[in-house]
Amino acid sequence: MTSFYGFEPASRLFLGTSQYPSPKVLEDAVRAAGVDVVTVSLRREGADGAGQAFFDLIKALDVRVLPNTAGCHGVKEAVTTAHMAREVFGTPWIKLEVIGENDTLCPDVIALVEAARILSEDGFEVFPYCTEDLVIADKLLAAGCEVLMPWGAPIGTARGLNNEYGLRSLRGHFPDVPLVVDAGIGLPSHAARAMELGYDAVLLNSAVAGAGDPVGMAKAMALAVEAGALGRQADPLDPRDMAVPSTPVFGKAML
Repeated sequence: MTSFYGFEPASRLFLGTSQYPSPKVLEDAVRAAGVDVVTVSLRREGADGAGQAFFDLIKALDVRVLPNTAGCHGVKEAVTTAHMAREVFGTPWIKLEVIGENDTLCPDVIALVEAARILSEDGFEVFPYCTEDLVIADKLLAAGCEVLMPWGAPIGTARGLNNEYGLRSLRGHFPDVPLVVDAGIGLPSHAARAMELGYDAVLLNSAVAGAGDPVGMAKAMALAVEAGALGRQADPLDPRDMAVPSTPVFGKAML
């Protein structure tokens, strides 16, 4: 299993925790998926104490927490949010999001690299939400990141892998870097395909939380991720242009 900053999760699925119908459904989905890592946004607060109740629920799940800077649109905002997350959750891990465009939630990759550099120098272990751009990936690694998390498609769109060529190129250029497809997954087949491309994990939220049966979908995604990983490891056949008979023709009856 791949190591993420020294931590080797048993599951290749990372699960988000927002937009579930209820805390009970969230808890059941996490347990059904058997995940070791969940992402959490700090933007959960309320005068009725709902924010603290949510944090208590997450801690009770006995999983590794990956706080995120969801909704941040600049370097200063993202860095400040990351420091708050480290204080609240007591972890150096941070999923770094710096949004540059509101309709697609595309990362502001220039600000992302700068924020990653600042946080890495301050002892954070950064998981950057990025595009599949090879140059930006190289700059993020130079800034101190040891993991890359390119999007499959814009957040919440359920479109799957919009640019398989780009994702495949990223895997080929950085064979030893842990890579996680983050965002845009909608179906178990999308998750399996990401693993077939050689990715080390899949991070998703909306596909499970927004499903008619979040618990069932959580289990399906976990199985799909494992199936894709096993398929990749089994060295699958390359596509062929000509048919190849699966039954030998030697020894067949001559008419």
